[in-house]
Amino acid sequence: MVASLLIVLLALSLAFVATWAASVREQRAHSATRPEGASGWPTLEHHVIGLATNFFDTLGIGSFAPTTSIFRLRRLVADDLIPGTLNVGHAVPVAVQALIYIVIIEVDPWTLVLLIAAAIAGAWFGAGIVAGLSRQRIQAGMGLALLAAAALMVMTQFGWFPVGGDTLGLTGTRLAIGFAGSAVAGALMTLGVGFYAPCMILVSLLGMNPKAAFPIMMGACAFLMPVAGMRFVRKGRYSLRPALGLAVGGVPGVLAAAYIVRSLELGTVRWLVVAVVLYTAVSMLVAASAPREGQAQGTATERR
Repeated sequence: MVASLLIVLLALSLAFVATWAASVREQRAHSATRPEGASGWPTLEHHVIGLATNFFDTLGIGSFAPTTSIFRLRRLVADDLIPGTLNVGHAVPVAVQALIYIVIIEVDPWTLVLLIAAAIAGAWFGAGIVAGLSRQRIQAGMGLALLAAAALMVMTQFGWFPVGGDTLGLTGTRLAIGFAGSAVAGALMTLGVGFYAPCMILVSLLGMNPKAAFPIMMGACAFLMPVAGMRFVRKGRYSLRPALGLAVGGVPGVLAAAYIVRSLELGTVRWLVVAVVLYTAVSMLVAASAPREGQAQGTATERR
């Protein structure tokens, strides 16, 4: 079953890349419908952001909240395009992560498959909603999502997560709870919450070995991000150059973390991320509460 899962994951990733490439070609041919920044190629800064965020993502910090903070602080992506840019740009690097961790960490196949399926369903539902939201609502939603992400990071720092157990799979009621929780986390991820911390908490509360969270959360993200990403791509609700930079720069970041560094003292890095994420969350909420006509300076536009 695991081998079949890996084959499906690879096929889905290739289908996503093909869909993305076809959409870009079509949108570049019709300038009125192309996504923001469809002309030109990613800058070195875009690639470095992809490399750094996916490097730390592979080590367990997560990539959505740090990337959101960088995009907003550097004014690289408009606020309403950030959710789509995250899901589109990080999809390929996360697929590489999943292929690595599903192979090296053992998890009950049925638990792995069902939790991944739940996350995909949640992401499909969530992406459809987020892609149709106004900029103001996206700013408010992302502000609250980032506050939640910062809270989860603080919980990690102080060891407030449940310790979990020794099992590598779920059955019965616990499996049903895990399925529902994974679906909710998948839906929220399309808004920028990130899937890693909620997944780690979920599997630990259900008595699983916390190590089992890695193939589950990375596998789920590797499936749900292309699914959500295709919806953002088709609606043009993302910024192409930063997304491409995340994808191209992210893959070597994943490989470096997985095969070269493997482990790193991340305590100080997490506190820095918490501070930046809190600042970004507050700025998002302030921008969302501003009058509509006054948001021009509160929202970011991509640098050309």
